[in-house]
Amino acid sequence: MAGSAPNLYSFPNNDALAQQLRPYVLRCQNSALSRHSTFRVAVSGGSLPKVLAQALLAPGNGSPEDTAQFSKWDIFFADERAVPLDHEDSNYRLLKEELLSKIPSELGAPTVHTIDADHVNDDDPQELADLYQEELMRSFAAKDSVKLPVFDLILLGCGPDGHTCSLFPGHELLREKDAWVAAESNSPKPPPKRITLTLPVVTHALNIAFVATGGGKKDIMKQIFDAEEGRDLPSALVNQGGGEKVSWFTDNAAVEGVAFPRRGSL
Repeated sequence: MAGSAPNLYSFPNNDALAQQLRPYVLRCQNSALSRHSTFRVAVSGGSLPKVLAQALLAPGNGSPEDTAQFSKWDIFFADERAVPLDHEDSNYRLLKEELLSKIPSELGAPTVHTIDADHVNDDDPQELADLYQEELMRSFAAKDSVKLPVFDLILLGCGPDGHTCSLFPGHELLREKDAWVAAESNSPKPPPKRITLTLPVVTHALNIAFVATGGGKKDIMKQIFDAEEGRDLPSALVNQGGGEKVSWFTDNAAVEGVAFPRRGSL
């Protein structure tokens, strides 16, 4: 367990948030590329892909440090729905529409690791989860001794109930310790069948960032950061397990009334 506190950043609006998210992501990228040849990142759905595109596709200053080297990115999904890749509920489709299809050719194309579309209609999504775990193992487990994958960056959202990935409050999947990828057959949010990275995988990442915006988030943000009864919420468990590796990018409306100290710049 990390003993230190997460970082909470708050900005006036989404534009200002995106301007600060860009150097954060690119620092993670550059640090990863200095260690190994790829930048391994996991993303979730919701509003995140749009904010990510706004951050990364904005004009930079032209320096190598301020350039997204997409050809060296390995993109995975923090969670995915058991639907065809072109389905409106697919996180892959959302990322493709918001970001992947808009990347200028000179920045290169990332390697994107999707779920196995042949198994999205299975009654039980466990096979889908197992196949995606095998996909992670091909990228992360060069030797059998790897207990958990180490993502360079995981980008997450936070639901109004405090869920993140497809890890929901009070769910038994929060206690999963061994699997890298877990199956969810009865999600409280549609669609019911999903796969998700497990909590140990999320908190094992080198960098973890949440993007949470809008006044509709302020009540759950108060619970996550200020209330004792919010400690068991999935997003709060990521805070506890990740500590200072966790950074929250929010707008002022989402953290209105939150007592936890926040900063206006990185």
